[in-house]
Amino acid sequence: MAEGGNDAELLKEKANKYFKDKDYENAIKYYSEALEVNPSNAIYYSNRSLAYLRTECYGYALADATKALEIDKNYIKGYYRRATSNMALGKFKAALKDYETVVRVRPNDKDAKMKYQECNKIVKQKAFERAIASDEIKKSVVDSLDIESMTIEDDYEGPKLEDGKVTLRFMKEMMDWFKDQKKLHRKCAYQILVQVKDVLSKLPSLVEITLKETEKITICGDTHGQYYDLLNIFKLNGLPSETNPYLFNGDFVDRGSFSLEVILTLFGFKLLYPDHFYLLRGNHETDNMNQMYGFEGEVKAKYTAQMFQLFSEVFQWLPLAQCINSKVLVMHGGLFSEDGVTLDDLRKIDRNRQPPDSGPMCDLLWSDPQPQNGRSVSKRGVSCQFGPDVTERFLEQNKLDFVVRSHEVKAEGYEVTHSGKCITVFSAPNYCDQMGNKGAYIHLRGSDLKPEFHQFTAVPHPNVKPMAYANTLMQMGMM
Repeated sequence: MAEGGNDAELLKEKANKYFKDKDYENAIKYYSEALEVNPSNAIYYSNRSLAYLRTECYGYALADATKALEIDKNYIKGYYRRATSNMALGKFKAALKDYETVVRVRPNDKDAKMKYQECNKIVKQKAFERAIASDEIKKSVVDSLDIESMTIEDDYEGPKLEDGKVTLRFMKEMMDWFKDQKKLHRKCAYQILVQVKDVLSKLPSLVEITLKETEKITICGDTHGQYYDLLNIFKLNGLPSETNPYLFNGDFVDRGSFSLEVILTLFGFKLLYPDHFYLLRGNHETDNMNQMYGFEGEVKAKYTAQMFQLFSEVFQWLPLAQCINSKVLVMHGGLFSEDGVTLDDLRKIDRNRQPPDSGPMCDLLWSDPQPQNGRSVSKRGVSCQFGPDVTERFLEQNKLDFVVRSHEVKAEGYEVTHSGKCITVFSAPNYCDQMGNKGAYIHLRGSDLKPEFHQFTAVPHPNVKPMAYANTLMQMGMM
């Protein structure tokens, strides 16, 4: 037994080294091997839980932290990990319970006390929001804005809309202004938001477009507040225009600390080319995610809480999927927790809300492919994982050729799975300044719809770290 224990410890040490080098996949591999040798060690589960947290596999992280506590209910780090996993999943009450336990056992632990207070604040705020939400119909922020009477001060030298309209000149000036880390005047930001809300609210939940033989579209995946990498995409692939259409597939904000710059640029192009520039909602265009991963904090730091409320309203109108030439379906997450979902079901989704915990709207934003057939519980703790057989049946029923989705970091910036029928594209290179991955975008041409992949690497950005505006609970290394 002691021999096995030594083997397990050696594997754990190996895993720890990978973890320290931020190679979380290998860390998980060796923690798993240590657990095979010694399945009753709470520390191994807890360490693997932290590695899962770093790779955003919150469902797996939660399961491991829970297992660690089943083995040793006095293992304090287990409560920390479980609380962090629940926070990441937006389960604030469950997190609060675990933070309470930590504070009770370690009354002098400042870090624990701070996390407990922060979490308690969120739980109270959520309860307050629910109480207000039940008051009749919620008023839009737009109704309380008087944009006309907002004055632009004489000393403001930045870009302004021309007669209240976005022009190509304005877009170029705004991109340069942002590049120099300068702030767009709040009046201009509000003008963009109010106008884009109007444009998006008239769109269907499933947008359908036709590319002619000679036309091509560029599909980009997650950009996550990496503004300087977004500029690089436009440099490599050309600015959006009527002859150079783009589709950005969700997760524009959070994590990267230039999310405002990214989203205002994308919204500006949507206004400039409403029929040639497309945006789909990701799981990060939601209140819970924005509260945890930085976008809400960033908008409040650069503008106001009221402006964040307006962003929240606008995000709810982002379409959920796009079909190209009736052959290719694009969505942020993936396919569904059950068979039989049709394109018509997607057309009927009432999307103007925060996403539910289950059902087609949730799956479109959250699910992931898996290599084996069937479905399994999601590593993220939300929606499901779906196999090649699920993809095959869905495509057959809906007479489609393949699906394109994003939502997952890929070392090469893209990945082709399920016999070419499920393609992932991710456009945030060196994600969070630490993953070392390439970014990619896809060209699809009307003539054959055969995907062409273009990879690119990260470019330097000003010295503002990712997650600079994130909730303190997510910033503090998770212990």
